[in-house]
Amino acid sequence: MAIFEIKDKKVNRIKPTEFKLEKDLQKLIEQNLETFFNCRFVASEFSTGNLHSGRIDSLAISEDNNPVIIEYKKVASSDLINQSLFYLHWITDHKGDFQVAVNNSLKENIEVDWSDIRVICIAPEFKKYDLHAVQVMGANIELWQYKIYENGILNIEEIYKRTATRTHASIENSGKNPVMVEAGKKAAETRKNATYTIDEHIDKVNGDLKELLNEIREYIVNLDTSIEETPKKYYIAYKTTQNFVCIETQKKKLVLFLKLNPDEEEKLPKQARDVRSIGHFGTGDLELTIKNNIDFDETKELINKSLINIGG
Repeated sequence: MAIFEIKDKKVNRIKPTEFKLEKDLQKLIEQNLETFFNCRFVASEFSTGNLHSGRIDSLAISEDNNPVIIEYKKVASSDLINQSLFYLHWITDHKGDFQVAVNNSLKENIEVDWSDIRVICIAPEFKKYDLHAVQVMGANIELWQYKIYENGILNIEEIYKRTATRTHASIENSGKNPVMVEAGKKAAETRKNATYTIDEHIDKVNGDLKELLNEIREYIVNLDTSIEETPKKYYIAYKTTQNFVCIETQKKKLVLFLKLNPDEEEKLPKQARDVRSIGHFGTGDLELTIKNNIDFDETKELINKSLINIGG
């Protein structure tokens, strides 16, 4: 991809450059983890012990409190995927080590959610063999490709999205919606590995609300084909690169949390609440209580804004 700078109605091509050291890339990502991946930093060069003799480049924890492993390469290398797969297996057998690292780094007791482990590989290039290998392995590995330019512009994009933990569930009568049909197929492949299910959340609500919940789910996943629906312990998360809506199911109401700044919204519906200073499970600063279709209709525009707000 060619990058041009426009100045005085003339264009100059911006040449690509590279990081002097792999460590420079790592430091940049670690110092901006929230901006890049909406994660909190836990540790750098984390030792896997004498027996395994390895060091995980970066450890982090996601907004959903899932473990995150990040590995970097300054040049294209298939070793990156092999190393990442090794560390993925290691961390599943050393949950206590990760929990201690999180508590020490963040100075708080966090309940780590082990239903999903996010593995991020970052390199300037991936070969077709790398893409094929990740597809065959079916592991929770994301491939992110970066390019840096001489004017300080950094482009980073996901070229392979993991599939092992997408846990969409089919909706009743979903045959009318091909998006949800496809989501159901993905769920069938992965449900046996998931700790939490959509059905567990649906069962919490009264009968009349079940239909409304499915209507909301269908509306959200239809906003973009890249949206993932992931059941968590306390809520259902909807995300692209990060969560933009979380739904907490209760007996007589549905509570949505959106990635929006309440101060920047001129007019909010009566069921909206600023929860920036109030503890809650879902990720997002704006809470909306949904009890009926009227509440939902008043919320649709805000859901769309939340997706746009995270860059969706």
